[in-house]
Amino acid sequence: MAEALVLLPGLLCDARLWQRQADDLADIAAPWIADLTQDDSIPAMAARVLAQAPERFALAGLSMGGYVALEIMRQAPGRVTRLALLDTSAAPDGEARQAERQRAIKTLGLGRFMGVTEAMLPQLVHESHVCGPVGATVRAMAKEVGQQAFVRQQQAILTRTDSRPLLPGITVPTLIAVGEDDRMTPPPLAEAMHQAIPGARLHRFAQCGHLPPLEQPEATSALLRDWLNWEKTA
Repeated sequence: MAEALVLLPGLLCDARLWQRQADDLADIAAPWIADLTQDDSIPAMAARVLAQAPERFALAGLSMGGYVALEIMRQAPGRVTRLALLDTSAAPDGEARQAERQRAIKTLGLGRFMGVTEAMLPQLVHESHVCGPVGATVRAMAKEVGQQAFVRQQQAILTRTDSRPLLPGITVPTLIAVGEDDRMTPPPLAEAMHQAIPGARLHRFAQCGHLPPLEQPEATSALLRDWLNWEKTA
């Protein structure tokens, strides 16, 4: 029987973020891409996922999805068979990043929601993907997610719990991965999680920004396939 696989998108992302991996891994897993647009707190997002997910499942989250994945490990660790954390952090935002998020929310009261602009794309993806289908997909997802969900998600991120104390207690097979050129959650944050979680493995995607599932879909699918097989080949 195929292992259930829950995939958690990031801020302003929808199922398109993980669709290639869901398709590629369907021969060995039963993928489900969660919707993280409905709630304004990370615990509520995690609870909604848990209410809809199978009883036991492999769990992968990117960025905000990683925050939710760690909250799931807090709420129901016994239901998770293995964990993958991509381009995320266990630490809360610093003051400067919190101020940026608060300004983004405040700005929405003064004008139209712009989604992900051309100027923002270099913060999210490697320069080689700013123009072309990857950048277009990022902008399309943000437009579809929309202003109200964006505000909910930003509020959830701003109020999230510091998950660093949780890390040493994680005992399931854990993969940490990050784009070498990720400007949003740079490699040192991944390295810190790798060092704190017993037995975790770290992978760095070369010439990749914050969104490996879109920027390097084949490499991401291959990495997750290997992760799904860890216990079977050990």
